[in-house]
Parts: sequence; C-alpha cells; structure tokens
Amino acid sequence: MNVSFENVSKVQGLLTISLEKADYQESLEKSLKEYRKKASMPGFRPGMVPMGMIQRMYGKAIKAEEINKVLQDKVMGYIKDNNINMLGEPLPNDEKEKGQNIDDDNLTFYFDIAIAPEFDASVSKDDSVPYYEIQISDEMVENQISSYRQRNGKYDKVDDYQTNDMMKGRLVELDSDGNAKEGGIVVEDTALMPSYFADDDVKALFEGAKLGSEVRFNPAAAYKDNTVQLSSLLSRPKEEVEGLKSDFMFTVAEITRYTQGELNQELFDQVFGKDAVRNEDDFRARVRESLEKSFLPDSDYRFLIDVREYLTGRIGKLEYAEDLLKRIMRENSKSDEDIEATFDKTLEDLTWHLIQEQLVKANGIRIEDEDVMNQAREATRAQFAQYGMMEVPSELLDNYAKEMLKKRETVDGLVNRAVETKLAAALKSQFKLKKKKVSMDEFNKLFETQTEEKKPARKSARKTAKKED
Repeated sequence: MNVSFENVSKVQGLLTISLEKADYQESLEKSLKEYRKKASMPGFRPGMVPMGMIQRMYGKAIKAEEINKVLQDKVMGYIKDNNINMLGEPLPNDEKEKGQNIDDDNLTFYFDIAIAPEFDASVSKDDSVPYYEIQISDEMVENQISSYRQRNGKYDKVDDYQTNDMMKGRLVELDSDGNAKEGGIVVEDTALMPSYFADDDVKALFEGAKLGSEVRFNPAAAYKDNTVQLSSLLSRPKEEVEGLKSDFMFTVAEITRYTQGELNQELFDQVFGKDAVRNEDDFRARVRESLEKSFLPDSDYRFLIDVREYLTGRIGKLEYAEDLLKRIMRENSKSDEDIEATFDKTLEDLTWHLIQEQLVKANGIRIEDEDVMNQAREATRAQFAQYGMMEVPSELLDNYAKEMLKKRETVDGLVNRAVETKLAAALKSQFKLKKKKVSMDEFNKLFETQTEEKKPARKSARKTAKKED
C-alpha cells in the first residue's frame, strides 16, 4: 500500500491511496467465508453453498465493501497523523478514477480534500471591543420584589368585588323575557374573572357586586364569541356553545381576592435563605446584586458577538476551495438552489467557526464532566430563581442537574454553553474592553439591527473543546 498527499492549492489537497491485493485479501476471504455460513440457496443446505458460487454472485460487492473499509481507515488515519486541517469530508475524485475496474487486483483511489485556510486570530491589548454592562434600575429591583411578593401571596375571601377578583356562583341561561330558560344551561358552581372578559361593557356590569348579587350578562359578548372560553365557562363541548347568544344570570356565591405577600422576614428567608437578610434595605441590595449577576451571561453573549464582528473584520475574507465545498454540500443533499442562496452565509459562519476553534485551542480550553455539571446546576438555579427561590440547597440542585444530563440534546447544549463561558472569560482578560453601562432598553436595542450572520455560532467550538476520551 502506498499513501501520498499533494497540495493542489493552499486550500485543497489530493490524497492518493494505491492498494495491492495483499492489502485487502485476508479480510475479503474472511468476509466471504462468513457470508457463506449464512447464505441460503435452493438445493443447498445452509452453509454448504459452494464458495465459487458465492464469489460469482456476491464477490464483487463484498470486495467493494472490504476495500471501502480499508480506504476509510487509511484516509482518516493519514489525515489525523499528518494534522491536516480538513473541512467537511474527503470526496472521491471521479475524474482520476475513471476507467478503474473493481475486478483488478491493484487499485488506486484519489480523494479531494478541502483544507482550512491559515490565518492568525491571536488577541492582545491592542485589540479593543465594547463590553456592555446592564445597569439595574430601581424600577427593575421593585418589579423583581413585586414578583417575589406575588408568588408569596395568598387568597382571601371577601364580600364585594374589585378588579382582578375571582368569583364563583350559579350560572343560569335566560329566555328572551329574562326568565330561566326551560331546558337551558345551568352551571351550579362555575368560576369567572370579569377582568379577563374581552368586552369592557360586560366587565362594568360586575362593578359593585357583592355576595348574593345577581348579575345579568351575555357570555358570548363577554368573550367576543370565543368558543373555547365559552366552553370552559359553561362546562359544555364547543359544539354545543357554537352560536350561543343567550343572556345568563350569575348569582354570586363567593368572591376571592389575591393579596401580595408581605415584605417581611418570611419572604427574605424564602428568597435568600434563613436569616441571610434581616431588613428591607439589605433585601433590596441583595435583589440588585442577584439581578446584576443574572445579566452577566447576556453581557458575555453580546461580547462574543462583538468579538466575532471585530475578528472577522480584522482577518478579512479567507480563501476557500469553494467548488469543493459546494460539492461537499451537494453530497449532504443540498440542492444547487439552496447552495447558491446560502453559500456566502455558510462561508461567513465557517470563518467564525475556524476563528473560534483557534481561540479555544490557543487558550487551552477543555470541557470536563464537572464543567457540564456546573452548567446544568446554573440552568437549574435559574429555573428556581424564576419562582423566587434564590438560595437552593446544593443537593436539590444536583438532583435536578443529573436529570437534565440524561438527555443527549441537553448535554450538547450545556457543552456549547460551557465553551462560550470559558471562551468569554479568557477573551475578556486579553482584549482591551471599552466598558459601557447601558439600560436594559438600550441593551435590547443593540440586537434590533443585529443580522443573523453576525451572531456567534453557539455550536462551533464544541468539537475542539470537548473532553478527550
């Protein structure tokens, strides 16, 4: 066997593999014998089909299969051993292989290899990008506190109705004279919230209602003929309430009002843990601190977008084996129309992918199992924070995190996030950061004109950084 490689250009190579019969004969004979053991043909007992017949009928296909195994092993082995930075996969050069016959003993195969272009993505303090720090306003703090109080609130039964109260009672369909309709719909214990009605005039009918009050209203008008909501209110299938226009009489049996939780030690303990906060001022300070921390990943995400824009601009347009890359895309079932429509964007994403790989390698970033576990813990912690629980026992975090890691797609996402976290941390110490404090609205506006092609590819560094087996 002879394997050679030549550079057709800076970004394309030709890999040549010459096989002799001895390179595949042993494995071919073994496969033929295995196939003979399993072969079943009329007139022969299983495993007793003559080898000559097996060779005539299946020899060429089995030979091709065994040669492909040898080629796959040698091609990928050569690329790895010689550190060829290949893009995509090797493609057979059909032009050079034209006229070759699988029946020949000695065979030569040619593979076109797309090679990544060379460039320098190193970073120094001469390189400068913005870093946006989100300012936490008093309003944001108060809204967060209100959210905590809302989750820690309670329901009280009251005697008179106010907006947002929930009411329970008896609902009776009326005839045109305003009397209970014979055979009409009656719901003995239904719940409704007039503030959720779509019609303001119907909402107004419930103002001032008290326990025992009777309120006449039209449910179809209240929900603007939404059959799903009508069906829920009247406990009837949608088909039965379709086109229903009757008025109903609602007799108020119960009024329930939700009251926010008190801003007290019980709430402080629930959010931050037992006795971690002892007064309102400290509580507000801790809430502000937790909000600042929660927005750091957003600042880092924006930072990577700006890093991508800066470095791709500094490095400029890279040379690629474009015709070969299009062939690779075509092999992956892309139509010519799709290829032409997306090719420029593909090259831009590929450029950032290569830059990111180089940065990950230069910074020695590796993702260990504990890194993935930490990302799962942080994702779990964020979920609990949505429900006002800022201090979650580590044992509970670990249990939830382990459940997350049972899903392969979740693990992939956590690995990508771990790479981004480590890469952002490394690059922040290398770039000269132009720190800018912005409001939440100003930060969000940064993305309003952000084109998709400038957003960081969140999977691109994973292959380089993943833990080695």
